[in-house]
Amino acid sequence: MASTETTSQSAPGAPGEDPADPSADAATDHATDHATDGATDGATGAPAAPAADAPATAPAGPPADTSATGAPHTKTGSAAGDLAGLEAGLDALDSAVVSRQPWLRTAVSKAFPPLVAVAIVLALWQLAYHFQLKPHYLLPSPLDVYRSLQQKWLEGTLLSFVWTSVSRGALGFVASVAIGTLLGLIVARVKPVRAAIGPILSGLQSLPSVAWVPAAIIWFGLSDATIYAVVLLGAVPSIANGLVSGVDQIPPLYLRAGRTIGATGLTGVRHVLLPAALPGYLAGLKQGWAFSWRSLMAAELIVNAPDLGTGLGQLLEQGRELQDMSWVLAAILLILIVGIGIELLIFAPIERRVLRSRGLLVKS
Repeated sequence: MASTETTSQSAPGAPGEDPADPSADAATDHATDHATDGATDGATGAPAAPAADAPATAPAGPPADTSATGAPHTKTGSAAGDLAGLEAGLDALDSAVVSRQPWLRTAVSKAFPPLVAVAIVLALWQLAYHFQLKPHYLLPSPLDVYRSLQQKWLEGTLLSFVWTSVSRGALGFVASVAIGTLLGLIVARVKPVRAAIGPILSGLQSLPSVAWVPAAIIWFGLSDATIYAVVLLGAVPSIANGLVSGVDQIPPLYLRAGRTIGATGLTGVRHVLLPAALPGYLAGLKQGWAFSWRSLMAAELIVNAPDLGTGLGQLLEQGRELQDMSWVLAAILLILIVGIGIELLIFAPIERRVLRSRGLLVKS
């Protein structure tokens, strides 16, 4: 500041100085600016600004963010890396490492537990026969039952018995699916119908199928219509209730999304409602087949006429009439084998595929 005051107070007419000289004015202004900057820097404690003639440094781009490891990276790269790490961690947590095994080892691992269970049952059965818990004519041995099945096979009638019952059960089940699906959709989507019919469906599901046989005989006589009527009355309530349960478990977001994209009416039912309700619907179908098969056996036991053909139910009744326990147990064994076979060959693969497509079942 002292230099500034000295310069400003100098007389304009000092010897050797031209007031109109521009070089002198420039030198005076330069000295004033330099002194002012130096005083400001000293007061604030900040380093002095570089000289005007110092070379300028080019900007280094966006500021870098230094992580805990000291590696500089941008904020965008940091967020992307964190997200990728999170996704990789979740994938590693949810997914299981699957190693492909030889098909023979897989088949043995799946077949071994059921075979062991069957062997245990046969052993206990043979022990009961050996120690005569019942007389032999009331409790034959497994070998006696096998001989009875072999006799029917050699007569050429065993497959016809099985086919008669399976064809009836399949036709009745298909009709039950068509009726039960339509009824289930109406009950699930129309509230007044649900309030009126819902409790009736639950009651019909708990009603034993054999209770319908006398009424069906009075209505249709000793005919195939009686058998199919019993099958329908036994299977339709189960299928309808299964579909209603599946529809009730659909998240509302799916239905709103379907309406947003224009999936309404039959299109919405086909592409949104039924696929979303498929797990519950599939459970209803499995239960419907079980009720259909049980209803069929009950109807064949009672409805017995020469022109109806002989199914497994009629075969069981014939064994009872002849007091042939080996025949009776052979018929029971065939009914059990058919029920297990339908479950393992049809419903179990469909259920695994549905669960796997929804991420509820991991391949092993």
